[in-house]
Amino acid sequence: MATKRSALEVLFDFLVLMLMILVFIVMVYPFLYVVNYSVSSIGQVKHPLLIWPEGVQLLSYRIILRDTSILHALFISVARSVVGPLVMLVVTSMGGYVISRPKLVFGKFFRKYFLFTMYLSAGIIPTYLVMQGLHLTNTFLVYILPAAVSAFNMILVKTYIESIPPAMEEAVLIDGGTEIDAFFRVILVLCLPVNAAIVLFSCIQQWNSFIDTQLYNAMRPDLYTMQYVLYNALAFHMQQSLEEAKNQVAANSVTSQSLKMAITVVTIVPIMFVYPFLQKYFVSGLLVGSVKE
Repeated sequence: MATKRSALEVLFDFLVLMLMILVFIVMVYPFLYVVNYSVSSIGQVKHPLLIWPEGVQLLSYRIILRDTSILHALFISVARSVVGPLVMLVVTSMGGYVISRPKLVFGKFFRKYFLFTMYLSAGIIPTYLVMQGLHLTNTFLVYILPAAVSAFNMILVKTYIESIPPAMEEAVLIDGGTEIDAFFRVILVLCLPVNAAIVLFSCIQQWNSFIDTQLYNAMRPDLYTMQYVLYNALAFHMQQSLEEAKNQVAANSVTSQSLKMAITVVTIVPIMFVYPFLQKYFVSGLLVGSVKE
């Protein structure tokens, strides 16, 4: 039976709706402005808000996509965002499985040890000295190996594995299998939701990272990532090749600002296409361990 709503309840719902619309505008408009500016002909822009593109043209994208350094940076970003999460998944999932074993020797110590690393770090200078001592500086591996183990992701995997009935693993052992068989054939398969979540965490982290490029590979332009190229474009100025290309087009069609906007869009779009497919695993990963039966 439907009940009549009071005026106060209607007013409350209206205010919540207005607040959500405001939040949506605040979150979506900046990205919409960047896209509109990147495809607008600057000489025809009349309204500073740019609700929609004015004088649509794609010269900015043609210029940056003809630049080989940007295409190579895009390749490096994709490579580290694919290889890094896969290596992290193998190492972290095996580590989470090991520390989830109740009979692990010194198990309590190791669990506290990994937890300790989440709250305290050595700092930039000691970390750089370690990377230099391991000969990882000026190499692609500096993007992969330091991120191969994540204490936070390891704890997520450990918590999820502890929620799996022990009978699943015992069935493999009874059939003559080993713990390695149990892990790769049963546990790893059952951990698909949490594995997808930590892979998504790692992909986003790898794609958005640029500090490691600045610290360890600043002298290797062939190892620059898209985020570092974008950082240079926004913080300093465009690369010389882009400036030369810009000077070849009409000044009222493309500017350095529109080129920066186009690079921003190219940097953001790939992760936008990946995120929706893994969003449900992202949410489930955040909720791992929050509900106990």
